[in-house]
Amino acid sequence: MQFASALVTVAEGHGAVMAETLAYPIVAVAVFAVLGIVVASYRHVANRHADPAANDAHKH
Repeated sequence: MQFASALVTVAEGHGAVMAETLAYPIVAVAVFAVLGIVVASYRHVANRHADPAANDAHKH
């Protein structure tokens, strides 16, 4: 029984550390999600504008 109680005591100590550091991965996931949304918003920006080379070819 001493081993089991020692194991519970160690687990309780590590549980508090895990609860204290849980905010770091949550903040990291939120930052990466926001950066991913920013990157995704710039997709196909070049395709929204006419190709300048195509316009020059019609003038010559």
